[in-house]
Amino acid sequence: MIPMRLDEVAAVVGGEVHGDPAVVVAGPAYVDSRSPVADGLFVAIVGERVDGHAYAAGAHAVLGSRPTDAPTVVVADPVVALGRLARHVADHTPATLLALTGSQGKTGTKDYLASVLGRLAGTGRVVATEGNGNNEIGVPLTVLRAGADTDFLVVEMGARGIGHIGYLCEIAPPRVAAVLNVGTAHVGEFGGREQIAQAKGEIVEALPADGTAVLNADDPLVAAMAPRSAAPVMTFGSTGDLRWEGVELDDLGRPSFTLLHAGEAHPVRLLQTGAHQVPNAAAAAAMAVAAGLPLADVAGALSEAAAASRWRMEVHERPDGLVVVNDAYNANPDSVRAALEALVAIGRARGRRTVAVLGQMMELGSEHEAGHRSVGAAAARLGVDVVVVVGEEAGPIADAAGDGPVVVRTEGRDEALTWVRQNAGPEDVVLVKASRGAALEWVAERLLGDAEDIDRA
Repeated sequence: MIPMRLDEVAAVVGGEVHGDPAVVVAGPAYVDSRSPVADGLFVAIVGERVDGHAYAAGAHAVLGSRPTDAPTVVVADPVVALGRLARHVADHTPATLLALTGSQGKTGTKDYLASVLGRLAGTGRVVATEGNGNNEIGVPLTVLRAGADTDFLVVEMGARGIGHIGYLCEIAPPRVAAVLNVGTAHVGEFGGREQIAQAKGEIVEALPADGTAVLNADDPLVAAMAPRSAAPVMTFGSTGDLRWEGVELDDLGRPSFTLLHAGEAHPVRLLQTGAHQVPNAAAAAAMAVAAGLPLADVAGALSEAAAASRWRMEVHERPDGLVVVNDAYNANPDSVRAALEALVAIGRARGRRTVAVLGQMMELGSEHEAGHRSVGAAAARLGVDVVVVVGEEAGPIADAAGDGPVVVRTEGRDEALTWVRQNAGPEDVVLVKASRGAALEWVAERLLGDAEDIDRA
């Protein structure tokens, strides 16, 4: 963060200092008192279960709605004030701000982009969203990690309604903004894909005339956003300004392909699993090129980009040979189908049986049953050998899988783990996927933890 005295912070956010106004905040802001930041600003938020003010003891400085024992800037609403402070920092940092949104692939694209920019700009000169910090708290926390030496600021933006992304762009105004796709994630909250498109498109409406909108040419709802931007448009996709050809998968489902743009063609070999990583990488490449980086350098950096976020298509092989694909961070019908395609690709390349452990996809609203049934039908169509369905809410997956795969219904993750332990072995590939609330990474991690018992056997 750009160093600021507390009285300067108060002036920016419209607050009042209680304590020493000369205290300098030089570290980032944070909201978890269990992970304090040296010289940072603790943001005390009153939630449904926890009042952050009760945990302010020992903080260097606090932004809250009432005084604490630490030097505190008191405001009416700490979350709103946090956004105002972030906007101030965004306006006073030299960093080029790149923002992206989409129904799926946001984190993968963000990780690719941050890795590429980091390799080409230099260590420590790129700040990017961490974890799931893509909301009205996470976005300003990301911006407030930027300093005077930050070259690029990569911000992932999510939305649960109309106006959300517009607000986030007021906090973090982008110069390059991308919309990856409009899918079914959170369709229950929005009411339909058209409403999702309306919300996602707010990100390109926020661009200045000299910025760049990066849009997915293969998604009609995204491509139709071009007139909503005052900035020039650069498309990516199989028919985009930046496109790819010649996709091939190795025996772990890792794609190699050629990126093409403006008469150039450069090879890329990704380290991550799944053909669905190709459009994510292409979107990141388009954003990097829009920020002024050469395509040849971008392609080379993509080939070296390591996974940065947990539980997203993590591929591990136990000593006995069992392959576990942990993609349990989150799920919607589109992302589950992509994961199933990757599972089948690995199984075919290695001549192995495929086992999909699938749990509930949340926030689908009225599309809950149809969305789960579409996943079951996809598993059957793709030729998945075994589908282990976890929990009653995921039951429609089993109903729609038909007579194709072997279908195993389990009441919860304990029963699912027991079945896989007893029935899957060295000749199998196991995918674990569900929405975050199902916490199925627990299953994947315990399957891998069985390696100790195998080694002792």
